[in-house]
Amino acid sequence: MNPSRVVRERVTQLTDLPNIGPASAADLRLLGIHAPAQLAGRCPYEMYDALCEKTGVRHDPCVMDVFISVTRFMNGEDARPWWDYTAERKQKLQNAAR
Repeated sequence: MNPSRVVRERVTQLTDLPNIGPASAADLRLLGIHAPAQLAGRCPYEMYDALCEKTGVRHDPCVMDVFISVTRFMNGEDARPWWDYTAERKQKLQNAAR
């Protein structure tokens, strides 16, 4: 869902989350996540690695940005577009490679 339209009190299913459409919801279900509350406290980078392992495909790194956006949202932050997290993800991965 578009982050500007998300109403935290109405988030009951995965597609109610910011930046989550049917395809991303299916990815989350592959990870055993069936309800938004299950995202609280999860590591988006570990989720991404698990998704790649389960599907046998290296997904676009932007999927990490989406996972960051929804885990942060479920941990209480405001809904933001997934691309707001791209620079953060790139910096984290660069630092981890050092």
